[in-house]
Amino acid sequence: MYVLTAGYFVVAGPLRQAETVPIDLHAHTACSDGTDSPAELMAAAAAAGLDVVAITDHDTSAGWAEASAAVPAGMRLIPGAELSCESPDGLGGTCTVHLLAYLFDPESPALKAEQSRLRAERRLRLRRMAERMAADGFPVDPDDVMDRLPADSPGGRPHLAQALMRGGAVRSVDEAFAKYLGTGSSYHVPRTDTPVGTAIDMIADAGGVTVLAHPFARRRGPIVTASVIADLADRGLSGVEVDHPDHDEPTRQQLRALAADLSLLVTGSSDYHGTNKTVRLGQETTAPEMLDALVDKASGAPVVVG
Repeated sequence: MYVLTAGYFVVAGPLRQAETVPIDLHAHTACSDGTDSPAELMAAAAAAGLDVVAITDHDTSAGWAEASAAVPAGMRLIPGAELSCESPDGLGGTCTVHLLAYLFDPESPALKAEQSRLRAERRLRLRRMAERMAADGFPVDPDDVMDRLPADSPGGRPHLAQALMRGGAVRSVDEAFAKYLGTGSSYHVPRTDTPVGTAIDMIADAGGVTVLAHPFARRRGPIVTASVIADLADRGLSGVEVDHPDHDEPTRQQLRALAADLSLLVTGSSDYHGTNKTVRLGQETTAPEMLDALVDKASGAPVVVG
């Protein structure tokens, strides 16, 4: 049964309709660093045979309205965002972690203020990186990079990678990151992320739930220890993203066992970015009962049903 609430159709009862339901809970649009518009993402999800897809742009909910208006019949949309956070690494230092936040109230004052700060910092960071590269002779026009950003997009390194591709300096986004845009590069500009505990609290206060994204994706850089994930679970973290393209099978087994020990939910997602990555929608999926449990924990925003 479906119920109309505040302009959205929401599911009353479990989300599962069959024994196996294609569910992808991590996808980006051009509102952050993907290449599909929110409406195009919904069409791509339908073409991929998904039953449920989440929109999780970085530090913004700007794409929710367009995506909600474009949900195909029979599909469900989970509104969300991906939050960049600073976390203890469990070894005496800190590292960056990403939180997938779902079904929160986007009008929460504290959350709106923090997301606004993060978007402004992302834009400033992007310009500074573009300026550094232009000063060294790369075929990059900082003004053009910024002017090409979609409205309300915080911008990100993939946009600079696209500029390098247009100028013929690299052949792909992956090559741009490997050569010039990675954390260890002289062109990299750091940013000030939200403390992870604060982010978990803000999403909870906004009625949402949080899942730690690709926590053991070592190729991305430093990762947290299992003890840190245990601390985050005590703080209110609801789940961990286990099935992700950057996790090999032994890593998935390790995370699945850790999630069981900590009573955390397990999700799977593609981390789709359109043509900015080679992953495809539905490449990794979430079990229906896990999504049901996430939805049951949330009260800030409804599931959108086509």
